Amino acid sequence: MDTLINLVENLKSQEVSQVIDKRMNEFEKIPRNFNDLFRELAFCILTAGTSAELGIKTINHLGDILFKGSQEEIQKKLKEIYRFHTVRANYLSSARENFKKINLKSPDVRNQLVENINGIGMKEASHFLRNVGFKDYAIIDFHILDILENHGLIEKPKTMTAKKYIETENVLKELAKKTNTSLGELDLYLWYNETGKVLK
Repeated sequence: MDTLINLVENLKSQEVSQVIDKRMNEFEKIPRNFNDLFRELAFCILTAGTSAELGIKTINHLGDILFKGSQEEIQKKLKEIYRFHTVRANYLSSARENFKKINLKSPDVRNQLVENINGIGMKEASHFLRNVGFKDYAIIDFHILDILENHGLIEKPKTMTAKKYIETENVLKELAKKTNTSLGELDLYLWYNETGKVLK
C-alpha cells in the first residue's frame, strides 16, 4: 500500500488538488430539491457502462423531458444520441417515481437505492451519493480495481457482488485513512491518475 499512499500524497501536492477540492465543494452545494437530486441519479443511470462525458451530454440533451416526459418520449429523445435508449428509458421512467421512496437521511440509503431503483447497483448508488455531497462511499469501477490489483491490494473479482464491493471498499477506506482523504476525494485522485481528468 505504501507506493499507492505515496502516489496519492504526490497528487495532493499538485495543482490538481485545488481542482478536486473545488469539485467536492460543488457536490456539497447540489440543491436538495427533487429535480436536482433526480438529475444526478439519472446521470448515474446513464453513465453506467458508458462514460461520464456521455452521461453529461445525454442529461443536457434530455432537458425537461427527463422530469415531464413519458417513457416513450424519453426513449425517443435518448435514441437521438444514446445507444441503450430502450432499457435506460425504462429505468429513468420508473426511477422518477421510485426515487420518491428514498430517504437520503437513512444510514441505509445506499441499499435503499440499489433495492428500489432499476439500473442502480452498488457502484452507481455510490456515484450518486458522492455527487450529492456524501463523502464516504467508494465508486469502484474497473479503473479502481486495476489500480488496487496492480499494487497487490486485491485480486480482481470475476463478479462484483455486494459482498466483494464492501470488501474492496474497506481496502479503499484504509487507503483514505492513511492519506487523510475522504473516499469521494480518493476516487477523484485515483481517477485523475488513470485518465488525467476530473469529472463527476
